[in-house]
Amino acid sequence: MPPAARRPRSTAPAPVLGLLLLLAAAPACSGASAPGPGIPAATPRAPSPVAAAEESPFWVDPHSDAARQVAAWEAAGRNSDAQVLRRIADRPLALWIPGGDPGPEIRRARAGADATGRTLLLAAYNIPYRDCGQHSAGGARDARAYRSWIGAFADNIKDTRAVVVLEPDAVAHIIDGCTRPEHHAERYRLLSEAVDRLKKNRNTKVYLDAGNPAWIPDPTDLVEPLFKAGLARADGFALNVSNFQSDAAARAYGARISKGTNGKHFVIDTSRNGDGPLPGDRNQAWCNPPGRALGAPPTDRTGDPLVDAYLWVKRPGESDGTCRGGPAAGTWWPDYALGLARRARE
Repeated sequence: MPPAARRPRSTAPAPVLGLLLLLAAAPACSGASAPGPGIPAATPRAPSPVAAAEESPFWVDPHSDAARQVAAWEAAGRNSDAQVLRRIADRPLALWIPGGDPGPEIRRARAGADATGRTLLLAAYNIPYRDCGQHSAGGARDARAYRSWIGAFADNIKDTRAVVVLEPDAVAHIIDGCTRPEHHAERYRLLSEAVDRLKKNRNTKVYLDAGNPAWIPDPTDLVEPLFKAGLARADGFALNVSNFQSDAAARAYGARISKGTNGKHFVIDTSRNGDGPLPGDRNQAWCNPPGRALGAPPTDRTGDPLVDAYLWVKRPGESDGTCRGGPAAGTWWPDYALGLARRARE
């Protein structure tokens, strides 16, 4: 079972999106904001996202689902909830670039990043046979299509400063046996080629996804596969994408991988790990677990010489899949987002 499901967010036409936001903004019958299914209520904490965003080098998307939700709730008079949700809306989130033509979304983000002097944070998630046909199934139809897509992805970044988390799950799914053996060699080749293509951009940093501490128990099992996938030429690897493992667990795990990879650095997804993983069966803990919280805000000041950044790669508030009453993977779920923000400590 993968650590979490994810999918590029929907690009619904503007009128449809507006209607969805208005519906999401409608208060419950009691007139209060109701937590989503399985999400316990929590006492709101005073948010302070603006200062955290100013300390981060990464670009904040003013048109994210969270930002639109804030506007919709303010228009509906849900000002308290809107203020809490700014813990997400006012912070930098990774853009999961859609399959097909990656150009329009990257160009939009690049313009914003260039105008503000910030760094783009992007996730490339389009490898063939993605997610082994599970919640986030899809990806490029074949190797040729993937090469074309990643080429366009890189071309549209140009010389803008960017951090790319490359293909969440792709390496770990080889190790855990989820990806069929006949696809292994091709996947390694495509990942390695993707690293090389992205690194032709002088200001692009690339981090190969390496799963999380609860997925591949022995971190040394990742060393050879990561090198096959091009780690030697990448800037490092990424941990905890879309998962809930604590910072301490991820740092310890990453340090062991780093030791086996000649000191490679790494980044950690802290988007939803503020309260760590849900206790119990880890095969059930990855999908929309209740009671979780936002983690450390995105920053490149980690205090750990091996950790280049804490990032919000998973976009908090996007569903992991149709579990615990959630919508389809990658779909914005405002009640779940609000719960994460309410429980946040920073």
